[in-house]
Amino acid sequence: MRILWLKTELLHPIDKGGKIRTYQMLKELKKEHTITYLTLDDGSAGARSRESALEYCQHLITVPQHQTEKFSAGFYVDLGTNLFSKLPYAIDKYKSEQMTKEIAKRFGGDKYDLMVCDFLAPAVNIPARLQCPVVLFEHNVEASIWKRHYEVQNNPIKKFYLWHQWWKMRRFERENCRRFDCVVTVSGEDAQQVRQDYGAQHVYDVPTGVDTTYFSVRDSGTENKNNLVFTGSMDWLPNIDSIRFFAQSILPIIKETVPEVTLTVVGRNPSPELLKLADLDRSIIVTGRVEDVRPYIESAAIYVVPLRIGGGTRLKIYESMAMGKPVVSTTIGAEGLPVTAGKDILIADTAADFAASIIYLLQNPKISREIAATAEAKVREKFGWPTVAKRFSEICEKTVARKTQPV
Repeated sequence: MRILWLKTELLHPIDKGGKIRTYQMLKELKKEHTITYLTLDDGSAGARSRESALEYCQHLITVPQHQTEKFSAGFYVDLGTNLFSKLPYAIDKYKSEQMTKEIAKRFGGDKYDLMVCDFLAPAVNIPARLQCPVVLFEHNVEASIWKRHYEVQNNPIKKFYLWHQWWKMRRFERENCRRFDCVVTVSGEDAQQVRQDYGAQHVYDVPTGVDTTYFSVRDSGTENKNNLVFTGSMDWLPNIDSIRFFAQSILPIIKETVPEVTLTVVGRNPSPELLKLADLDRSIIVTGRVEDVRPYIESAAIYVVPLRIGGGTRLKIYESMAMGKPVVSTTIGAEGLPVTAGKDILIADTAADFAASIIYLLQNPKISREIAATAEAKVREKFGWPTVAKRFSEICEKTVARKTQPV
């Protein structure tokens, strides 16, 4: 197939879950299909990111775009201005007339068999009428994230703003899930939600994968028996909320029993709020962006996922499992993953239960190792990227056949 793949960013550096999933998927698809990668480019990725694009596509097209820096004065002005827009801010900021023209130009002839809209955001730039079949690749049900944001927010002004963003996102997401020929989600739960809430007809799910060669058990001798680790983009609101929740509500309970416990937070662009938390509590270590997360996972006794907001599936859980680390997560954190509580993961949703689960594993290393070994075996057997990409390819081929068959 000749595939036009739409995105809002270059993939290198591959430093967050959505990039990892797209990169690994495209690397596999590129072996059998011709990929043209059309993306917005705000200039922050650097020249090497363009050179490295040939790892996952045969052709690269970039559209220049300005992005306001998060947490800057301009960012908050944009948030206020967005109150008067029909689009949610997370979509509106990616609107690009040049990208729309570029897409339309590409479909002036018979150049592509399929277009893939990777994440919901690029959909705002897809022209209204195209003959080519379009697959919407939903890494999350975006409206669910915003719904959970406003549900956990206590400030009444912020709560109203987040409710308004959820309402606009739900409308936009519904329109586009029904507009395109096929929707691919990353979990069965997300697929069911898209069918029920949006009335989309052709909805499939493709599981999250993991690079089982890159993420593997290595006995480096660096494990700290009292260290916990979390990895993720630390400018993403669900991750910021999760670490705030952990630091303020869970960590103090653990310290009552294990006073020497530490938490290492690994991820790009830590927010000012997170940096302040680390300044106030020396048991919290914030690394910022790192070239390789594996040494930090290796040095931890437990991988924690205290998410209260989110959607899709968590790549980070499979990565830590592949490295032989036990995982303690909230239900939302492990949502959409075929895991079994008490067997290959521990699930806890209240601060007290989450803290108790961590203390239990810290004090019972044999049980901790057994849970980690069960999880590692499952991930290696079922969730390698070649298997995942093959299913995605089959769905795309089915969509093309359905669109092009005679009526």
